[in-house]
Amino acid sequence: MELTLDGLGITLSGSAVLTDLHATLRPGRVTAILGPNGAGKSTLLRAAAALIAPTTGSVRLGGRDVAALGSRERARRIGYLPQGASVHWNIAASEVVALGRAPHRAPFAAPGADDYDAILQAMAATETTHLANRPVNHLSGGERARVLLARVLAGEPEWLLADEPLAGLDPRHQFDILDRLGDVAGQGRGVAIVLHDLFHAARVADDVLLFDRGRLLAGGSAAEVLTEANLRTAFGIDVRVERDAAGRLVCLPLGRSPACGDFDG
Repeated sequence: MELTLDGLGITLSGSAVLTDLHATLRPGRVTAILGPNGAGKSTLLRAAAALIAPTTGSVRLGGRDVAALGSRERARRIGYLPQGASVHWNIAASEVVALGRAPHRAPFAAPGADDYDAILQAMAATETTHLANRPVNHLSGGERARVLLARVLAGEPEWLLADEPLAGLDPRHQFDILDRLGDVAGQGRGVAIVLHDLFHAARVADDVLLFDRGRLLAGGSAAEVLTEANLRTAFGIDVRVERDAAGRLVCLPLGRSPACGDFDG
Protein backbone atom coordinates (compact mmCIF):
# COMPACT_ATOMS: atom_id res chain seq x y z
CA MET A 1 0.00 0.00 0.00
CA GLU A 2 1.21 3.48 -0.81
CA LEU A 3 1.90 5.94 1.99
CA THR A 4 0.45 9.27 0.90
CA LEU A 5 1.24 12.67 2.40
CA ASP A 6 -1.52 15.01 1.31
CA GLY A 7 -0.98 18.69 2.12
CA LEU A 8 0.78 17.70 5.34
CA GLY A 9 1.62 20.58 7.63
CA ILE A 10 2.86 20.39 11.21
CA THR A 11 3.29 23.23 13.68
CA LEU A 12 5.03 22.59 16.99
CA SER A 13 5.31 25.16 19.79
CA GLY A 14 4.04 27.84 17.42
CA SER A 15 6.65 27.17 14.72
CA ALA A 16 5.93 25.59 11.35
CA VAL A 17 8.06 22.44 11.07
CA LEU A 18 6.54 21.07 7.86
CA THR A 19 4.54 23.05 5.33
CA ASP A 20 2.14 21.82 2.61
CA LEU A 21 3.90 18.54 1.92
CA HIS A 22 2.59 16.44 -0.95
CA ALA A 23 4.34 13.14 -1.65
CA THR A 24 3.58 9.49 -2.31
CA LEU A 25 5.92 6.82 -0.93
CA ARG A 26 5.70 3.56 -2.81
CA PRO A 27 6.01 -0.01 -1.49
CA GLY A 28 8.81 -2.13 -2.87
CA ARG A 29 11.18 0.85 -2.73
CA VAL A 30 13.50 2.50 -0.23
CA THR A 31 12.74 6.19 0.22
CA ALA A 32 15.53 8.22 1.82
CA ILE A 33 14.47 11.39 3.64
CA LEU A 34 17.26 13.95 3.54
CA GLY A 35 17.84 17.52 4.63
CA PRO A 36 19.84 19.62 7.08
CA ASN A 37 19.21 19.65 10.81
CA GLY A 38 15.81 21.09 11.65
CA ALA A 39 14.38 20.45 8.19
CA GLY A 40 11.47 18.37 9.56
CA LYS A 41 12.67 14.87 8.69
CA SER A 42 12.05 13.22 12.06
CA THR A 43 8.75 15.06 12.43
CA LEU A 44 7.64 13.60 9.12
CA LEU A 45 8.31 10.05 10.26
CA ARG A 46 6.52 10.61 13.56
CA ALA A 47 3.48 11.92 11.69
CA ALA A 48 3.57 8.94 9.32
CA ALA A 49 3.53 6.65 12.35
CA ALA A 50 0.59 8.62 13.83
CA LEU A 51 2.66 9.66 16.85
CA ILE A 52 1.88 13.33 16.27
CA ALA A 53 -1.21 14.79 14.65
CA PRO A 54 -0.95 16.93 11.51
CA THR A 55 -1.90 20.56 11.83
CA THR A 56 -3.13 20.46 8.24
CA GLY A 57 -3.51 17.71 5.68
CA SER A 58 -3.25 13.98 6.32
CA VAL A 59 -1.16 10.83 6.10
CA ARG A 60 -2.92 7.92 4.40
CA LEU A 61 -1.99 4.28 4.07
CA GLY A 62 -3.76 2.71 1.13
CA GLY A 63 -6.38 5.44 1.23
CA ARG A 64 -7.03 5.20 4.99
CA ASP A 65 -5.93 7.90 7.40
CA VAL A 66 -3.24 6.35 9.62
CA ALA A 67 -4.67 8.17 12.65
CA ALA A 68 -7.99 6.36 12.14
CA LEU A 69 -6.44 2.90 12.27
CA GLY A 70 -6.76 0.97 15.50
CA SER A 71 -3.55 0.83 17.50
CA ARG A 72 -2.98 -2.90 16.93
CA GLU A 73 -3.70 -2.69 13.22
CA ARG A 74 -1.43 0.33 12.88
CA ALA A 75 1.34 -1.50 14.74
CA ARG A 76 1.03 -4.45 12.36
CA ARG A 77 1.14 -2.23 9.31
CA ILE A 78 3.72 0.38 10.34
CA GLY A 79 6.96 -0.37 12.17
CA TYR A 80 8.73 2.68 13.58
CA LEU A 81 12.33 2.87 14.78
CA PRO A 82 12.97 6.25 16.42
CA GLN A 83 16.32 7.96 16.58
CA GLY A 84 18.18 7.07 19.76
CA ALA A 85 15.63 4.41 20.71
CA SER A 86 16.09 2.91 24.16
CA VAL A 87 14.82 0.00 26.26
CA HIS A 88 13.48 0.73 29.72
CA TRP A 89 13.80 -2.81 31.09
CA ASN A 90 17.04 -4.76 31.32
CA ILE A 91 15.66 -7.87 29.63
CA ALA A 92 17.38 -10.31 27.30
CA ALA A 93 17.93 -9.17 23.72
CA SER A 94 15.68 -11.96 22.39
CA GLU A 95 12.84 -10.73 24.62
CA VAL A 96 13.26 -7.23 23.19
CA VAL A 97 12.98 -8.60 19.67
CA ALA A 98 9.95 -10.67 20.69
CA LEU A 99 8.13 -7.45 21.60
CA GLY A 100 7.87 -6.78 17.87
CA ARG A 101 5.44 -9.70 17.59
CA ALA A 102 3.00 -8.38 20.19
CA PRO A 103 0.56 -6.82 17.65
CA HIS A 104 0.19 -10.23 15.98
CA ARG A 105 -0.99 -12.05 19.12
CA ALA A 106 -3.99 -11.81 21.38
CA PRO A 107 -3.25 -10.12 24.71
CA PHE A 108 -1.30 -12.44 27.08
CA ALA A 109 -1.13 -15.18 24.41
CA ALA A 110 2.10 -17.15 24.20
CA PRO A 111 4.23 -16.82 21.05
CA GLY A 112 3.50 -19.35 18.34
CA ALA A 113 5.63 -20.98 15.67
CA ASP A 114 5.21 -18.03 13.29
CA ASP A 115 6.36 -15.65 16.03
CA TYR A 116 9.48 -17.66 16.78
CA ASP A 117 10.32 -17.92 13.09
CA ALA A 118 10.01 -14.14 12.64
CA ILE A 119 12.15 -13.47 15.73
CA LEU A 120 14.89 -15.83 14.58
CA GLN A 121 14.90 -14.40 11.06
CA ALA A 122 15.06 -10.82 12.35
CA MET A 123 17.98 -11.59 14.65
CA ALA A 124 19.82 -13.41 11.90
CA ALA A 125 19.29 -10.50 9.51
CA THR A 126 20.76 -8.04 12.02
CA GLU A 127 23.54 -10.41 13.19
CA THR A 128 22.27 -10.39 16.76
CA THR A 129 21.59 -14.12 17.24
CA HIS A 130 24.65 -14.49 19.44
CA LEU A 131 23.29 -11.72 21.69
CA ALA A 132 19.98 -13.49 22.38
CA ASN A 133 20.58 -14.15 26.08
CA ARG A 134 22.52 -10.96 26.84
CA PRO A 135 20.73 -8.31 28.98
CA VAL A 136 20.07 -5.43 26.61
CA ASN A 137 21.61 -2.83 28.91
CA HIS A 138 24.86 -4.79 28.84
CA LEU A 139 25.18 -4.36 25.08
CA SER A 140 27.23 -1.74 23.30
CA GLY A 141 25.39 1.12 21.63
CA GLY A 142 25.81 -0.46 18.21
CA GLU A 143 24.66 -3.88 19.41
CA ARG A 144 21.61 -2.36 21.06
CA ALA A 145 20.76 -0.44 17.88
CA ARG A 146 20.80 -3.67 15.88
CA VAL A 147 18.60 -5.44 18.45
CA LEU A 148 16.06 -2.61 18.28
CA LEU A 149 16.02 -2.82 14.49
CA ALA A 150 15.49 -6.57 14.81
CA ARG A 151 12.45 -5.84 17.00
CA VAL A 152 10.90 -3.79 14.18
CA LEU A 153 11.81 -6.38 11.55
CA ALA A 154 10.24 -9.15 13.64
CA GLY A 155 6.90 -7.39 13.39
CA GLU A 156 6.97 -7.83 9.59
CA PRO A 157 5.24 -4.48 9.00
CA GLU A 158 4.01 -3.37 5.60
CA TRP A 159 5.98 -0.15 6.13
CA LEU A 160 9.23 0.27 8.05
CA LEU A 161 10.03 3.82 9.15
CA ALA A 162 13.54 4.29 10.54
CA ASP A 163 15.04 7.51 11.87
CA GLU A 164 18.84 7.47 11.53
CA PRO A 165 19.14 3.66 11.78
CA LEU A 166 22.90 3.80 11.15
CA ALA A 167 23.73 5.92 14.19
CA GLY A 168 26.24 4.20 16.48
CA LEU A 169 27.06 1.42 14.00
CA ASP A 170 30.52 0.63 12.70
CA PRO A 171 31.02 0.89 8.91
CA ARG A 172 30.56 -2.84 8.24
CA HIS A 173 27.27 -2.98 10.11
CA GLN A 174 26.10 0.23 8.43
CA PHE A 175 26.42 -1.50 5.06
CA ASP A 176 24.78 -4.65 6.44
CA ILE A 177 21.78 -2.76 7.81
CA LEU A 178 21.31 -0.90 4.54
CA ASP A 179 21.37 -4.23 2.72
CA ARG A 180 18.73 -5.62 5.12
CA LEU A 181 16.49 -2.60 4.54
CA GLY A 182 16.91 -3.12 0.81
CA ASP A 183 15.86 -6.73 1.31
CA VAL A 184 12.68 -5.56 3.08
CA ALA A 185 11.81 -3.38 0.10
CA GLY A 186 12.67 -6.26 -2.21
CA GLN A 187 9.93 -8.28 -0.51
CA GLY A 188 7.40 -5.68 -1.67
CA ARG A 189 7.18 -3.76 1.59
CA GLY A 190 7.82 -0.04 1.97
CA VAL A 191 10.88 1.48 3.66
CA ALA A 192 11.38 5.13 4.58
CA ILE A 193 14.58 6.12 6.34
CA VAL A 194 16.02 9.38 7.58
CA LEU A 195 19.72 9.63 6.77
CA HIS A 196 22.42 12.26 7.02
CA ASP A 197 25.14 10.41 5.12
CA LEU A 198 24.81 11.26 1.42
CA PHE A 199 27.06 8.39 0.36
CA HIS A 200 24.80 5.84 2.07
CA ALA A 201 21.66 7.58 0.82
CA ALA A 202 22.83 7.31 -2.79
CA ARG A 203 23.74 3.68 -2.25
CA VAL A 204 20.43 2.50 -0.77
CA ALA A 205 17.69 4.86 -1.99
CA ASP A 206 15.34 4.18 -4.86
CA ASP A 207 13.52 7.46 -4.15
CA VAL A 208 14.48 10.57 -2.20
CA LEU A 209 12.59 13.34 -0.44
CA LEU A 210 14.95 16.30 0.01
CA PHE A 211 13.86 18.95 2.51
CA ASP A 212 14.97 22.50 3.12
CA ARG A 213 13.55 24.44 6.08
CA GLY A 214 10.35 22.45 6.37
CA ARG A 215 9.51 22.40 2.69
CA LEU A 216 10.05 19.73 0.09
CA LEU A 217 12.85 20.96 -2.15
CA ALA A 218 12.77 17.95 -4.47
CA GLY A 219 11.15 14.53 -4.60
CA GLY A 220 11.49 11.65 -7.02
CA SER A 221 13.96 8.96 -7.97
CA ALA A 222 17.41 9.13 -6.42
CA ALA A 223 18.96 10.06 -9.77
CA GLU A 224 16.48 12.92 -10.21
CA VAL A 225 16.87 14.38 -6.72
CA LEU A 226 20.52 13.77 -5.83
CA THR A 227 21.99 16.41 -8.11
CA GLU A 228 24.87 18.71 -7.30
CA ALA A 229 22.59 21.75 -7.55
CA ASN A 230 19.91 20.33 -5.24
CA LEU A 231 22.43 19.24 -2.61
CA ARG A 232 24.20 22.58 -2.72
CA THR A 233 20.88 24.36 -2.15
CA ALA A 234 19.79 22.08 0.70
CA PHE A 235 23.08 21.68 2.57
CA GLY A 236 25.28 24.57 1.44
CA ILE A 237 28.03 22.20 0.35
CA ASP A 238 29.62 21.16 -2.91
CA VAL A 239 29.03 17.51 -3.79
CA ARG A 240 30.38 15.49 -6.66
CA VAL A 241 27.66 13.19 -8.03
CA GLU A 242 28.82 10.42 -10.34
CA ARG A 243 28.44 6.73 -11.15
CA ASP A 244 30.82 3.99 -10.04
CA ALA A 245 32.07 1.20 -12.28
CA ALA A 246 28.91 -0.82 -11.58
CA GLY A 247 26.69 2.12 -12.57
CA ARG A 248 25.61 2.91 -9.00
CA LEU A 249 25.03 6.50 -7.96
CA VAL A 250 27.76 7.97 -5.73
CA CYS A 251 27.65 11.25 -3.79
CA LEU A 252 30.99 12.59 -2.58
CA PRO A 253 30.77 15.69 -0.33
CA LEU A 254 33.67 18.05 -1.05
CA GLY A 255 33.16 20.82 1.50
CA ARG A 256 31.20 23.99 2.15
CA SER A 257 30.20 25.80 -0.99
CA PRO A 258 31.56 29.34 -1.37
CA ALA A 259 28.53 30.08 -3.54
CA CYS A 260 26.27 29.66 -0.47
CA GLY A 261 28.01 32.23 1.74
CA ASP A 262 27.26 31.85 5.46
CA PHE A 263 24.99 28.83 5.42
CA ASP A 264 22.63 28.64 8.39
CA GLY A 265 20.77 25.40 7.64
